[in-house]
Amino acid sequence: MDQKKGVILVLLTTLISAVSIFINSYAVKGFDSSVFTFSKNIIVAIFLFSIIFVLGKFSEIKGLTKKQVGKLTLIGLIGGSIPFLLFFKGLQMDSGTTSVFIQKSMIIFVFIFAFIFLKEKISKMIILGVSLLFIGTYLIAKPSIFFSYGNVLVLIAVLFWAIEQIISKHALKELSANIVAFGRMFFGSFFILIFLFFTNKASLIFSMSKSEYLWIILTSIFLLGYVLTYYNGLKEINVTTAVSILTLGMPITILLNYVFNGKIVSFFEFLGSTLIIVGIITIFYFSKNSNLKTSKELDKKYS
Repeated sequence: MDQKKGVILVLLTTLISAVSIFINSYAVKGFDSSVFTFSKNIIVAIFLFSIIFVLGKFSEIKGLTKKQVGKLTLIGLIGGSIPFLLFFKGLQMDSGTTSVFIQKSMIIFVFIFAFIFLKEKISKMIILGVSLLFIGTYLIAKPSIFFSYGNVLVLIAVLFWAIEQIISKHALKELSANIVAFGRMFFGSFFILIFLFFTNKASLIFSMSKSEYLWIILTSIFLLGYVLTYYNGLKEINVTTAVSILTLGMPITILLNYVFNGKIVSFFEFLGSTLIIVGIITIFYFSKNSNLKTSKELDKKYS
């Protein structure tokens, strides 16, 4: 694995995510969230299919086994459809800081699942790094101690996304990153479309204004950049490291708010951002050393 390449790609993912949050906050106004999500996902799926075709990798799609197609379908179901519907519904019911905290603390669930199912190495220092991320996120979000029904929906969505990370990492062992990204967006779009038909919202896809279609295309470009960089990065590094780097989006968002909106950075935001950065560095450093140690042990064993 090329860890340096993986880290750079996921850092790009984080930057893309931070910028797209700003754009999506303006774009989503007036949209039905499920229609908005479907429209972006299907456009990105088309873009990804085109990239795969142009690069001469269409044979990868044709050569997929039933088991691999099933895995991609599962990724689309639990990563690209159900959690989006739950997450946006939860935000509509409770858009407070508790929902933000729940979403950003996905690293805890990924850390646990990666240890159990992917056998990723665990050490006291990695636990420390994850703890710093969690505390830093808490200090920035300052969530309420009371859970609402909307918070529960967000929590379920985050659990789905955490599980998807594990399945995607497993799929990346035998499939290219672009194929996994395409599977997530294509099958995710398919399941959301079924939801739209059952809720009588499918007609809304073709009844939007020109400006709404332009917003969808613009946000789709950012989403395309997100999935391309993230899944190609995830292929190269541990899932715990990848998701921890995504947590850097909170400090970046705070910085963007300061630069463009003149929002003053509070002491807790500064402290929380610092802890997140230190946590990411800790996780990456000790994960990298752990991987090098494991690699040397394997080389020694089979030499």
